Amino acid sequence: MPLAPPPNRPVTSALRYDYASASDTGRMRQNNEDALGVDAATGLVVLADGMGGYNAGEVASQLAVDGLMQRLAPWLAGAGRQAEPATLGPRLQSAIGETNQQILDAARRHPAWAGMGTTLVLAVLQAQGVQLAHIGDSRAYRWGPRGLQQLSRDHSLLQEQIDAGLIAAAQAHAAAHRHLVTRALGVEPGVQAELAWHPLQAGDGLLLCSDGLSDMLDEAGLSRLLDPDAPLQPTAQALVEAANQAGGRDNISLVLIRALGPAVPARRWWSRRRG
Repeated sequence: MPLAPPPNRPVTSALRYDYASASDTGRMRQNNEDALGVDAATGLVVLADGMGGYNAGEVASQLAVDGLMQRLAPWLAGAGRQAEPATLGPRLQSAIGETNQQILDAARRHPAWAGMGTTLVLAVLQAQGVQLAHIGDSRAYRWGPRGLQQLSRDHSLLQEQIDAGLIAAAQAHAAAHRHLVTRALGVEPGVQAELAWHPLQAGDGLLLCSDGLSDMLDEAGLSRLLDPDAPLQPTAQALVEAANQAGGRDNISLVLIRALGPAVPARRWWSRRRG
């Protein structure tokens, strides 16, 4: 006899997901300090934008991506894929804390890496939605038939001033200090990610990106290129090209995700020959 579902939880079909990614050095930088990882089997996506001199930014971002992939993917491959937000959130915070300490320890061992750090935006795609975690000003957006919506809130001095009414949002693109983040991975012990769970439906898309994209393209520019009916990989490349055409002042990295309806099992059919 099949088990009854838990009370007050309707049985719904699980979403599937399609992924595409792109990363580019941009037109003004000599090296790419962004890093990203996508594990479609577990629904784990990690994007980091490093900062620090002497290539230390690219060290920090790669440590962040590798560390979180190694800590989370095996767990998600098991029972973690079905974890409720109340369980998943603490697990993410724990993995992020361990990765933060790993970056701090690496900087202590290598004086040339002192002061390195990285922003972070992370997504765990689940049957009915997405668990997000972010630190700094790398962003997550939802896009699709319902329009474009920024899901993350920047941890930056600029955002704090906008929230306090000191700077109008329309003037943000011209602010001299717009790249000063107030929270980053690998800078100090005990960093906390901001967590949020968002329901998704078939047709919804997600965009995770470094500020090399969001600084160059405002929401109107992003919306023009995020076609709900277009293939993801060409769209990812078009976003990179548009950011470069707008100036390409920083590294540009992004992951596009599209929620798909549940797989439809093949129908059995047969024919009868009439004698």
